Amino acid sequence: MKDVHSVSKGSGPVVLLLHGIGGSTASFCAQVDELAQTHRVVAWDAPGYAASADPDAAPGLSGYATAVADLVDDIGEAVHLVGASWGGVIALQLAMQRREMLRSLTLVAASRGSGRDPEAADRMRQRAERLREQGAEAFARERAPRLLSPAAVPEQVEQVAIQMAADIRLPGYAYAVQSMAETDHSPRLAEVAVPTLVLCGTQDTVTGPEESKALANGIPEAVYVSVEGGGHLLPQEKPTSVNTWISCFTHITRNTQRLYR
Repeated sequence: MKDVHSVSKGSGPVVLLLHGIGGSTASFCAQVDELAQTHRVVAWDAPGYAASADPDAAPGLSGYATAVADLVDDIGEAVHLVGASWGGVIALQLAMQRREMLRSLTLVAASRGSGRDPEAADRMRQRAERLREQGAEAFARERAPRLLSPAAVPEQVEQVAIQMAADIRLPGYAYAVQSMAETDHSPRLAEVAVPTLVLCGTQDTVTGPEESKALANGIPEAVYVSVEGGGHLLPQEKPTSVNTWISCFTHITRNTQRLYR
């Protein structure tokens, strides 16, 4: 796969951030700035997003996970992996493929994948066609209000729409929705053998608390945390809560798999 763009800030144990299907490194501005006080924080633009090159073909979820593994290889030590939404689905795949690369796993507003429900998979695939028909700006303006809680101010919704329009494009977005539509992690959750934290906002109507609870119930000894008032874009809407929980969890699990090579 072609080179993947990432940003890095700070020093210490590594926290690696994987954005959602409509995001980029910019989705984690609040995490990069605050967590870098005690960690080395790395965030990527997934292949085909923002500053990363377009893949030559659809990577599939395993291909995205391999791209994350390549990034961890470059980092040179096991990481605290944080995945938001689609990024959480990729993170779960890496936890199953290369668990020695992880010190801990944090899933934020994540899911088991859209492949668990044929109707959900069809809706996911249709997103790429809507992007093609509408263009990035109109598509993002339609999606943005759904990603935040009803309490979000218009300025924040506008900011989300502008950033999404800048981050997504074809074919990268189509490859991403294809990977989601093909995936159902349900049968393999018990294979996740790293300390896992599951975060979900109470106002998330995209994946939702029940889906996050299904992850937490399926992953051995996972910790489930509900963030009051948060929508789907939890790291952006409730950064203080997300940062606090990530900091606490990485501290608790700081001695897990220090080096994997």
